[in-house]
Amino acid sequence: MTEKLTTYDPAAALVNDEEIAFFMADALETGDAAFIAKALGIVARAKGMTQIASQTGLSREQLYRSFSENGNPTLKTTLRVMKALGIELTAKTKEAA
Repeated sequence: MTEKLTTYDPAAALVNDEEIAFFMADALETGDAAFIAKALGIVARAKGMTQIASQTGLSREQLYRSFSENGNPTLKTTLRVMKALGIELTAKTKEAA
């Protein structure tokens, strides 16, 4: 008997701001710029890429390309998308281990 697998879309699980904040906090903890960019793209899809494009003044195509697995968004683009998503960065000192 073969099992049928379905494609998982993490954007479908991001149903509220609390889930989005948790998801992005995990991504930011990795310190991996590519992973963080991809996570932002997933959140943008969850919120609606057309709406984010409108709020940022960027095209949907540019957003999809910038936040894809191989994308490399500029800091300016990243900050514009984060603002549109209602996500902000904060800084704190690293605690000694």
